[in-house]
Amino acid sequence: QVQLVESGGGLVQAGGSLGLSCVASGSIFGLNVMSWFRQAPGKQRELVARLTSSGSTNYADSVEGRFTISRDNAKNTVYLQMNSLTPEDTAVYYCHINVGADTPWGTRWRDYWGQGTQVTVSS
Repeated sequence: QVQLVESGGGLVQAGGSLGLSCVASGSIFGLNVMSWFRQAPGKQRELVARLTSSGSTNYADSVEGRFTISRDNAKNTVYLQMNSLTPEDTAVYYCHINVGADTPWGTRWRDYWGQGTQVTVSS
């Protein structure tokens, strides 16, 4: 069974920085695309940043130049460094990873979500 565990959320003042981490654990063969999503109250979940296994990145326009997604394959971890935070960044942040899990029937690829971590930016 594969699990994603996030950490690093919290309360920060506008203009500050926070770093999020998401660790994948379990019987893992490999990790493919890694992403961070967020969902603010009353809004739909939206893609924040995406990182492929080859290193290509995509960012939402609202975070471009302020957020950085990175990965450590040896640690099965994806990170999100958030700088110059604004109150509009307040949301629950979720990691999302396409994981190849080892099963008795071979490697099975599927998407997993983290449990979410709250980020609150005060003005």
